[in-house]
Amino acid sequence: MRLPPFQELLDAHARELHRFLLGMVGPEAADDCFQETWLAALRAYPRLAPGANHRAWLYTIARRKAIDHHRARRSPALPPPPARDELALGDARLWGAVRALPSRQLAAIVHRFVSDLPYREVGLRMGCSEAAARQSVHLGLRRLRRELTP
Repeated sequence: MRLPPFQELLDAHARELHRFLLGMVGPEAADDCFQETWLAALRAYPRLAPGANHRAWLYTIARRKAIDHHRARRSPALPPPPARDELALGDARLWGAVRALPSRQLAAIVHRFVSDLPYREVGLRMGCSEAAARQSVHLGLRRLRRELTP
């Protein structure tokens, strides 16, 4: 089994990865994280096992780039919410709380509610089981309710 050409991977997953990063880091940083994701993937691609789950591998790289972005900022100011027309979501307070979640919960919430994916697909993209994906979403929602409920 051989790896497909890298361009096929890019064509197949670019749009969904960009949308994921919009939810993870906001519109100002999404493009930079997107480019960093693809550069890292291109460098590592020749060493990828042919039978690997390409989508989960790419989402792992994207999630790590988003985490790196947040670590590099280490600023008390939160990124602004995504543009309403891009994700059809608003509320700066909500997005601030979402982006403050631990990275695994943040990724699960973005996959489930921004990308509107079923839990099985969330698990596939995160490289975990459906049950683990459900647990991450559950923990993230519980934390959000606690922080956002007056």
